[in-house]
Amino acid sequence: MIKSIISDMDGVIYRGKQMIPGADTFVQKLLSANVPFLFLTNNASQTPLDLKLKVESLGIHGLTEDNFITSAMATAMFLRSQKEGAKVYVIGGGGLINELYNVGFSMSESNPDYVVVAKSTTFSFEQLKKAVHFIDHGAKFIGTNPDMIDPVEGGYEPAAGTILAAISAATGKKTVYRRQAECINDDDRQSKIGRSSRRMLDGRRPDGHRYCWRP
Repeated sequence: MIKSIISDMDGVIYRGKQMIPGADTFVQKLLSANVPFLFLTNNASQTPLDLKLKVESLGIHGLTEDNFITSAMATAMFLRSQKEGAKVYVIGGGGLINELYNVGFSMSESNPDYVVVAKSTTFSFEQLKKAVHFIDHGAKFIGTNPDMIDPVEGGYEPAAGTILAAISAATGKKTVYRRQAECINDDDRQSKIGRSSRRMLDGRRPDGHRYCWRP
């Protein structure tokens, strides 16, 4: 018997702004059966509150912010374990910046310790130049996830991996990833879904999801 579930969201619960058929029934069955669960997403631009409001707009109700963990959260938690009070140059959305602030980091263009990169709809050549400069001068190159594309209504769109590829090509440096579910702080995960050896993982593709950076 499954005691808890960790599931992807993108392409599993929704695709862009469209709910995957049956996702609402799936969530309601979990809630009715009192099965603890977490939804993971490599979308670093959204906070857990954003995600809660998004699924509610699609007709999925009964969730709380504690039901979500984003790649921004996983990245921030991991980097905090490496260096407290770090300075960070960010390419990414508000959700990533918010999580980095939450762990005590400052956003800086003055000798940052890390260049942290996520999917960005406003990525520019100027940002690319700055990221390359900082990495060439010693900043560690961090990616929230290696996804090259994200599923959206009617197909796909470029994701974080395309930006990481550009920076990597210019610097000759690459990030290293491992499964995101393994990077989530154990205490945090257990506080949300409990300790269980019978846990089911569900995702849209094994080669591109649930990844985060490691040294």
